[in-house]
Amino acid sequence: MLRGPGGLPRSGASETTRPSRAEAEEAVRTLLRWAGDDPAREGLLGTPDRVVRSYEEFFAGYGTDPVELLQRTFEETDGYDEMVVLRDIRVESYCEHHMVPIIGKAHVAYLPKHRVVGISKLARLVEAYAKRLQIQEKMTAQIANTLDQVLQPEGVAVVIEAQHQCMTTRGVHKTGVTMVTSRMLGAFRTDPSTRREFLTMIGNPSSRGE
Repeated sequence: MLRGPGGLPRSGASETTRPSRAEAEEAVRTLLRWAGDDPAREGLLGTPDRVVRSYEEFFAGYGTDPVELLQRTFEETDGYDEMVVLRDIRVESYCEHHMVPIIGKAHVAYLPKHRVVGISKLARLVEAYAKRLQIQEKMTAQIANTLDQVLQPEGVAVVIEAQHQCMTTRGVHKTGVTMVTSRMLGAFRTDPSTRREFLTMIGNPSSRGE
């Protein structure tokens, strides 16, 4: 079985197609030489190892099954059927086009039907998709769709606000720009009052001038 960062199972390719750690480190040396530096100089000797270990953290999401994260739920809620919202979840991801950081926060909400999930699982769900090469639009949809698929609630809402270093440190070099994406399912899509309540609870990012 193919193993992702950290030695966890990962699907999508055969074991023979994944480079070895030594090959990954050599690829870093190649990039250092291409950038114009000498990977053999003292300050860079340990860089390939450090970069590979960093990648194990940056892309740990490939070794996580998001559906499995949500499997343990609780049905003893005494009939609780109001909105569950987790705001300001730190998002650290990497743009799949330039491999530079996407940094921001996610807001996740659902309207339970029969069961609820531990709040830490909502944060872990966000991280499972963030710790991959991503575009923000897809990540937003993945989080919402998975929560909807597993919990089957009355509705799901996800909003992500993030800054993309692919446009702040390169290209157009526009700083202070925040991209906002949302995915509304079920009651959050069909009931304007439910959607308004959620947006009010998270501070209505679409109306902020930040």
